[in-house]
Amino acid sequence: MFQLKSSAFQDGQRMPTKYANTGVGGQNISIPLFWGNPPEGTQSFAVAMVDRHPVANNWVHWLVINIPNSTTSLPEGASGTNSMPASSKELNNTFRFQGYGGPQPPPGTGDHDYETTIYALNVESLTLEPNVSLGNFMSAIEGKVIGSAKLTGRFSR
Repeated sequence: MFQLKSSAFQDGQRMPTKYANTGVGGQNISIPLFWGNPPEGTQSFAVAMVDRHPVANNWVHWLVINIPNSTTSLPEGASGTNSMPASSKELNNTFRFQGYGGPQPPPGTGDHDYETTIYALNVESLTLEPNVSLGNFMSAIEGKVIGSAKLTGRFSR
């Protein structure tokens, strides 16, 4: 079974503050991810981290495409560094900058679910502009996804 995990938090649990984009202790460093048992035929991976809270309206925190099929993890703080796989491409988030943008929910809106999904794709690469919308990202991978795995972290201010 295709699985996505993090050494920073368990599925459905609170994300540590250091991964946040705001607040005391927020360092805006990308979460560590590791995965295993991808479907046979996987040629590349794509990652999407989206805030699913109604107030956030599917706010994109991280989009990555063209992760080689030999890759099994993204280390903590990899976004924006040479720790990202060589052929991977980080796209813009809803904050309007390239790479990881950590949780920054509006104060008083309760827990937000930050859903990170890894998609196993049957193509080696995608051609997308950095400022692609979540809808266009989803359209681009449509018909190419042969498996996916999710990890949800919670955060509030």
